[in-house]
Amino acid sequence: MQSEDKKLKILVTGGTGFIGNELTRCLLDKDFHVTILSRFPDLARRHCGIGVNVIGHFDEIKADDTYNIVINLAGAPIFGARWSDSRKEILRDSRIKFTQKLVSCMSSMAIKPELLISGSAIGYYGYQGDIALTEQSATKTDFSQQLCFDWEHEANKATELGVRVCLIRTGLVLGKNGGLLGRMLLLYKLGLGGRLGNGQQWMSWIHRKDWVAIALRMIAEPSMQGSYNATTPNPVSNDEFSHTLANTLKRPALLPLPAWLLKKLLGEMSELVLGSQRVLPERLLAEGFEFQYSNLSNALVDIIEPKVY
Repeated sequence: MQSEDKKLKILVTGGTGFIGNELTRCLLDKDFHVTILSRFPDLARRHCGIGVNVIGHFDEIKADDTYNIVINLAGAPIFGARWSDSRKEILRDSRIKFTQKLVSCMSSMAIKPELLISGSAIGYYGYQGDIALTEQSATKTDFSQQLCFDWEHEANKATELGVRVCLIRTGLVLGKNGGLLGRMLLLYKLGLGGRLGNGQQWMSWIHRKDWVAIALRMIAEPSMQGSYNATTPNPVSNDEFSHTLANTLKRPALLPLPAWLLKKLLGEMSELVLGSQRVLPERLLAEGFEFQYSNLSNALVDIIEPKVY
């Protein structure tokens, strides 16, 4: 056990979210000193439990406070509501303006953090069909792409402070009690699941445990910097995903949702489920990262089926 003055101090934003909550738990297990910045501090205390320091506003961060690492996962849920103009503004402000404030706060610290890990998403590339996308791929502009591009741009300004910056371009995250599966499981358990549209669109996914492992690797490896795709090496079609999930639950997948209906129900946001992104974690693989869950069936079994001891 490290003494309090020897512990690495980590500031986490978005610590009550689906990824952030799991990450915070793992950071505490590894004996880091964790502070959560949250607009809802009481909720954060309930979610994260004892051992976590919680603050509710940037003003509570003083110039002489020291954080070795900042992990920025703040952002309104991308699936939260139809993408009206006002909703798009909320999505942008909760990511871009928030990151601006965070980097400005870092600039006022007497001792700058060593590392900023900042969230992003594979939406950075736009929707490009069957094209295999790596960190070096060209982008195709749409709302999601511009959102991620501007978000990363603000995070990268921390490099001007001498801070190492790692950007995690996150795919569809699978895990217990929330995320993508949290929206799907009930329908599939009732035998009402099925492909979306024609089912040929690529789904680039990652197990939440692997996502956390990537963040921990970034903390441990000073050579890591820049953008990384947080997706499994084995993306699947939506049709394959649907049948694999149904098979894991031992249910049929007989009720596909046609594209026209999804577009009518979701509007522009339907691109999140109909758009095709075949994203590969080229940089992580080149740097020797090993995924614990690179196979979809194994990942779903881990998440869905109870362990027997």
